[in-house]
Amino acid sequence: MKKVFKNIFPPFTWNGIFYLKAKVNKYLTSKRVILNKSLADEKQQDLDIYWDPAFAIILDEWGKDSVWNEIQLILANSRGKVLDIACGTGITMKILKIFPKLDIYGFDISELMIESATTKGISKSKLMVSDATNTNYNDNEFDYSYSIGSLEHFTEDGIEKVIYESSRYTKTNSFHMIPVSRSGKNMGWIKNLQSYFNNSEGWWYDKFKKYYSIVYIIPSKWEDNISKGRWFICVK
Repeated sequence: MKKVFKNIFPPFTWNGIFYLKAKVNKYLTSKRVILNKSLADEKQQDLDIYWDPAFAIILDEWGKDSVWNEIQLILANSRGKVLDIACGTGITMKILKIFPKLDIYGFDISELMIESATTKGISKSKLMVSDATNTNYNDNEFDYSYSIGSLEHFTEDGIEKVIYESSRYTKTNSFHMIPVSRSGKNMGWIKNLQSYFNNSEGWWYDKFKKYYSIVYIIPSKWEDNISKGRWFICVK
Protein backbone atom coordinates (compact mmCIF):
# COMPACT_ATOMS: atom_id res chain seq x y z
CA MET A 1 0.00 0.00 0.00
CA LYS A 2 2.80 2.42 0.95
CA LYS A 3 4.79 1.73 -2.23
CA VAL A 4 1.68 2.12 -4.39
CA PHE A 5 0.91 5.43 -2.66
CA LYS A 6 4.39 6.76 -3.34
CA ASN A 7 4.39 5.63 -6.98
CA ILE A 8 1.04 7.15 -7.93
CA PHE A 9 1.27 10.33 -5.83
CA PRO A 10 1.63 13.25 -8.28
CA PRO A 11 4.27 15.97 -7.81
CA PHE A 12 3.02 18.69 -5.49
CA THR A 13 2.41 22.12 -6.85
CA TRP A 14 3.04 25.05 -4.53
CA ASN A 15 -0.73 25.53 -4.33
CA GLY A 16 -1.08 21.96 -3.13
CA ILE A 17 1.65 22.44 -0.53
CA PHE A 18 0.07 25.60 0.85
CA TYR A 19 -3.33 23.91 0.89
CA LEU A 20 -2.08 20.99 2.98
CA LYS A 21 -0.05 23.28 5.25
CA ALA A 22 -3.20 25.28 5.96
CA LYS A 23 -5.07 22.06 6.62
CA VAL A 24 -2.47 20.85 9.11
CA ASN A 25 -2.34 24.22 10.87
CA LYS A 26 -6.10 24.10 11.18
CA TYR A 27 -5.78 20.66 12.72
CA LEU A 28 -3.19 21.86 15.24
CA THR A 29 -5.43 24.67 16.48
CA SER A 30 -8.86 23.23 15.83
CA LYS A 31 -11.43 22.96 18.60
CA ARG A 32 -13.22 20.16 16.78
CA VAL A 33 -12.21 16.67 17.82
CA ILE A 34 -13.85 13.34 17.12
CA LEU A 35 -14.34 11.20 20.20
CA ASN A 36 -16.73 8.65 18.71
CA LYS A 37 -14.97 5.29 18.84
CA SER A 38 -16.97 4.06 15.85
CA LEU A 39 -15.45 6.87 13.76
CA ALA A 40 -11.99 6.80 15.31
CA ASP A 41 -10.73 3.24 15.45
CA GLU A 42 -7.82 3.15 17.91
CA LYS A 43 -6.69 -0.19 16.51
CA GLN A 44 -5.66 1.47 13.26
CA GLN A 45 -2.72 3.87 13.05
CA ASP A 46 -2.70 6.35 10.17
CA LEU A 47 0.51 5.91 8.17
CA ASP A 48 0.01 7.25 4.63
CA ILE A 49 0.69 10.84 5.68
CA TYR A 50 4.32 9.94 6.40
CA TRP A 51 4.83 9.38 2.66
CA ASP A 52 3.37 12.80 1.82
CA PRO A 53 5.99 15.33 0.54
CA ALA A 54 3.93 18.30 1.73
CA PHE A 55 3.74 16.89 5.25
CA ALA A 56 7.54 16.55 5.25
CA ILE A 57 7.78 20.29 4.54
CA ILE A 58 5.54 21.02 7.51
CA LEU A 59 7.62 18.83 9.81
CA ASP A 60 10.64 21.00 9.01
CA GLU A 61 8.91 24.03 10.56
CA TRP A 62 6.61 23.17 13.47
CA GLY A 63 9.05 22.93 16.41
CA LYS A 64 11.10 26.08 15.81
CA ASP A 65 10.10 28.09 18.86
CA SER A 66 9.57 25.30 21.35
CA VAL A 67 10.67 21.66 21.29
CA TRP A 68 13.79 22.11 19.16
CA ASN A 69 15.17 24.59 21.70
CA GLU A 70 14.20 22.27 24.54
CA ILE A 71 15.93 19.16 23.22
CA GLN A 72 19.11 21.21 22.80
CA LEU A 73 18.94 22.27 26.45
CA ILE A 74 18.28 18.68 27.53
CA LEU A 75 21.28 17.25 25.66
CA ALA A 76 23.70 20.21 25.75
CA ASN A 77 25.95 18.77 28.49
CA SER A 78 25.69 15.15 27.35
CA ARG A 79 28.12 13.04 25.35
CA GLY A 80 27.86 9.72 23.59
CA LYS A 81 25.63 7.92 21.15
CA VAL A 82 22.07 9.28 20.79
CA LEU A 83 19.05 7.86 18.93
CA ASP A 84 16.28 9.99 17.42
CA ILE A 85 13.17 7.78 17.58
CA ALA A 86 10.87 8.33 14.56
CA CYS A 87 13.25 11.04 13.34
CA GLY A 88 11.02 12.25 10.49
CA THR A 89 12.88 14.53 8.10
CA GLY A 90 15.98 14.61 10.34
CA ILE A 91 15.55 18.27 11.23
CA THR A 92 16.23 17.66 14.95
CA MET A 93 19.31 15.59 14.13
CA LYS A 94 20.61 18.47 12.02
CA ILE A 95 20.00 20.98 14.82
CA LEU A 96 21.83 18.81 17.36
CA LYS A 97 24.94 18.58 15.15
CA ILE A 98 26.19 21.74 16.88
CA PHE A 99 27.18 19.51 19.83
CA PRO A 100 30.39 17.71 18.77
CA LYS A 101 30.30 15.27 21.69
CA LEU A 102 26.99 13.78 20.51
CA ASP A 103 27.00 10.95 17.96
CA ILE A 104 23.42 11.10 16.65
CA TYR A 105 21.52 8.37 14.81
CA GLY A 106 17.90 8.21 13.68
CA PHE A 107 15.25 6.01 12.15
CA ASP A 108 11.78 6.40 10.71
CA ILE A 109 9.18 4.10 9.17
CA SER A 110 9.01 6.24 6.01
CA GLU A 111 11.61 6.00 3.27
CA LEU A 112 10.51 9.47 2.14
CA MET A 113 11.39 10.96 5.53
CA ILE A 114 14.78 9.24 5.58
CA GLU A 115 15.51 10.50 2.06
CA SER A 116 14.64 14.01 3.25
CA ALA A 117 17.08 13.61 6.15
CA THR A 118 19.93 12.76 3.75
CA THR A 119 19.34 16.04 1.87
CA LYS A 120 20.17 17.84 5.13
CA GLY A 121 23.66 16.42 5.10
CA ILE A 122 22.98 13.54 7.47
CA SER A 123 24.98 10.45 6.53
CA LYS A 124 23.03 7.40 5.39
CA SER A 125 25.15 5.38 7.80
CA LYS A 126 23.43 7.24 10.66
CA LEU A 127 19.91 6.52 9.37
CA MET A 128 17.66 3.49 9.09
CA VAL A 129 14.14 2.71 7.86
CA SER A 130 12.45 0.86 10.70
CA ASP A 131 9.22 0.38 12.61
CA ALA A 132 9.66 1.87 16.10
CA THR A 133 7.85 -1.06 17.68
CA ASN A 134 10.46 -3.56 16.50
CA THR A 135 13.95 -2.27 15.75
CA ASN A 136 17.17 -4.18 15.15
CA TYR A 137 19.33 -2.13 17.50
CA ASN A 138 21.41 -3.93 20.11
CA ASP A 139 20.65 -3.80 23.83
CA ASN A 140 22.13 -0.66 25.45
CA GLU A 141 23.50 0.45 22.07
CA PHE A 142 22.73 4.13 22.75
CA ASP A 143 23.61 6.30 25.72
CA TYR A 144 20.47 8.41 25.19
CA SER A 145 17.34 8.38 23.06
CA TYR A 146 14.49 10.79 22.45
CA SER A 147 11.20 11.20 20.61
CA ILE A 148 9.31 14.40 19.85
CA GLY A 149 5.59 14.37 19.12
CA SER A 150 5.63 10.76 17.96
CA LEU A 151 4.43 8.26 20.57
CA GLU A 152 0.89 9.64 20.77
CA HIS A 153 0.28 8.60 17.15
CA PHE A 154 0.80 4.89 17.88
CA THR A 155 -1.95 2.52 18.99
CA GLU A 156 -1.93 1.66 22.69
CA ASP A 157 -0.27 -1.66 21.94
CA GLY A 158 2.25 0.18 19.76
CA ILE A 159 3.02 2.67 22.54
CA GLU A 160 3.84 -0.18 24.92
CA LYS A 161 6.19 -1.72 22.35
CA VAL A 162 7.95 1.56 21.49
CA ILE A 163 8.59 2.37 25.16
CA TYR A 164 9.87 -1.15 25.77
CA GLU A 165 12.17 -0.86 22.75
CA SER A 166 13.50 2.50 23.96
CA SER A 167 14.31 0.99 27.37
CA ARG A 168 16.05 -1.94 25.70
CA TYR A 169 18.45 -0.04 23.43
CA THR A 170 19.00 2.97 25.75
CA LYS A 171 21.75 2.74 28.36
CA THR A 172 20.87 5.72 30.58
CA ASN A 173 18.11 8.26 29.88
CA SER A 174 15.33 8.51 27.30
CA PHE A 175 13.44 11.77 26.66
CA HIS A 176 9.94 11.95 25.16
CA MET A 177 7.90 15.07 24.34
CA ILE A 178 4.21 14.23 24.24
CA PRO A 179 1.03 16.36 24.13
CA VAL A 180 -1.20 15.66 27.12
CA SER A 181 -4.82 16.75 27.53
CA ARG A 182 -5.45 20.23 28.92
CA SER A 183 -8.44 18.88 30.84
CA GLY A 184 -6.33 16.35 32.70
CA LYS A 185 -8.75 13.67 31.51
CA ASN A 186 -8.11 10.72 29.24
CA MET A 187 -9.83 11.88 26.07
CA GLY A 188 -8.74 8.74 24.24
CA TRP A 189 -8.11 8.20 20.56
CA ILE A 190 -8.82 11.33 18.53
CA LYS A 191 -9.14 11.45 14.75
CA ASN A 192 -8.44 14.59 12.75
CA LEU A 193 -5.77 14.83 10.06
CA GLN A 194 -3.79 12.33 12.14
CA SER A 195 -5.00 9.89 14.76
CA TYR A 196 -3.50 10.23 18.23
CA PHE A 197 -4.07 9.79 21.95
CA ASN A 198 -4.87 12.94 23.94
CA ASN A 199 -4.58 11.55 27.45
CA SER A 200 -3.49 12.72 30.89
CA GLU A 201 0.01 13.00 32.34
CA GLY A 202 -0.84 10.12 34.68
CA TRP A 203 -1.80 7.83 31.80
CA TRP A 204 1.55 8.40 30.12
CA TYR A 205 3.50 8.25 33.39
CA ASP A 206 2.15 4.76 34.05
CA LYS A 207 3.25 3.63 30.58
CA PHE A 208 6.82 4.83 31.07
CA LYS A 209 7.10 3.67 34.68
CA LYS A 210 6.68 0.04 33.58
CA TYR A 211 10.11 0.16 31.93
CA TYR A 212 12.03 2.95 33.70
CA SER A 213 12.96 3.25 37.37
CA ILE A 214 12.43 7.03 37.52
CA VAL A 215 10.19 9.26 35.37
CA TYR A 216 10.25 13.05 35.66
CA ILE A 217 7.64 15.26 33.96
CA ILE A 218 8.71 18.71 32.74
CA PRO A 219 6.52 21.28 30.91
CA SER A 220 7.24 22.11 27.28
CA LYS A 221 6.54 25.44 25.65
CA TRP A 222 4.59 23.65 22.91
CA GLU A 223 0.79 23.79 23.23
CA ASP A 224 -2.46 23.97 21.32
CA ASN A 225 -6.03 24.57 22.44
CA ILE A 226 -6.72 21.00 23.61
CA SER A 227 -3.23 19.82 24.61
CA LYS A 228 -0.10 20.99 26.38
CA GLY A 229 3.38 19.62 25.82
CA ARG A 230 5.17 17.57 28.44
CA TRP A 231 8.65 16.06 28.49
CA PHE A 232 8.87 12.66 30.12
CA ILE A 233 12.44 12.24 31.34
CA CYS A 234 12.93 8.51 31.77
CA VAL A 235 15.85 7.15 33.78
CA LYS A 236 16.97 3.50 33.61
